[in-house]
Amino acid sequence: MKKKILVTGGSGFIGTNIVEFYKDSFEVLNIDVLSPRNSNHTAYWKKIDILDKESLNEVFSSFKPDFVLHMAAKTDLDGETLEDYNANIKGVENIIEATNNTPSIKKIIFASSRLVCEIGYQPKDEFDYRPSTVYGESKIIGEKIVRSSKIENANWIIVRPTSLWGPWFGIPYKNFFDIIERQLYFHPRGRKIYKKFGFVLNCIHILDVLLYNDKLNKKTIYLSDFNELEVKTWADIISNQFHGKRVKQIPYFMLKFFSVLGDLSKILGVKNPPLTSFRLNNLTTQMFYDTKEVENIIKKLPFNLEEGTKITFKWLKK
Repeated sequence: MKKKILVTGGSGFIGTNIVEFYKDSFEVLNIDVLSPRNSNHTAYWKKIDILDKESLNEVFSSFKPDFVLHMAAKTDLDGETLEDYNANIKGVENIIEATNNTPSIKKIIFASSRLVCEIGYQPKDEFDYRPSTVYGESKIIGEKIVRSSKIENANWIIVRPTSLWGPWFGIPYKNFFDIIERQLYFHPRGRKIYKKFGFVLNCIHILDVLLYNDKLNKKTIYLSDFNELEVKTWADIISNQFHGKRVKQIPYFMLKFFSVLGDLSKILGVKNPPLTSFRLNNLTTQMFYDTKEVENIIKKLPFNLEEGTKITFKWLKK
């Protein structure tokens, strides 16, 4: 008899990859307010809002999952108040209540975010926060709710996805591939920029191992590849897939100028300019996260940078 896994937010980027990973070996249920990105996943989807406590409890009770992967959240940075991110706060409370009402659940993994700390800040421990957005603040509250709640029948882990990329991704991380395809990416000349990003299929592998491993129960960990990538090297790998050549480099002050133009165009109503000051800061800030505890358990990830890039390129071309 197949085990059952319930995925909240299974129509999103990470959730879509989770459903695809488990659909043949588990009985899978995706609850989401949005229909699946992958039309082949419609059979696994039930339209449920995690803010609808009654419907949420009913679906947990009737499905009786063995595992829950809570990925549902409001993830954009457009909200101005915590009320705009109620799904990340009240939604977590509702998930915990539904879990406590469902004795079959053995493990639940809660997705938080790296943005509980501003970009470039390295926290001293999992309780050290420095948000720069209201979204980050909402995720901090969600983490604190999990830690302070009595989840009586199930073990739990909080994961903070870093910048994940791969099949089924969207804005903003798909933008990096898009601007390289359009030959609009110019790397700041002479700068080596190191990032701890995550190929999504590596991160699904980590989640799968953590479902069965108890060593990190009740801890908060970063969900990421283990090796840092150098942005220029990665950009060249992507560009070689599209164009058979490396990306161009220009002085940083020119990128700064174009980012200001992007800021102005956004004010004038352009929804997704290729470069803004926020994106330039994102690009050029070194990004490191401590994943040693996870590495000690996982040992080796299934895909290296080149393999992940090729898989993503093939998906994009479809």
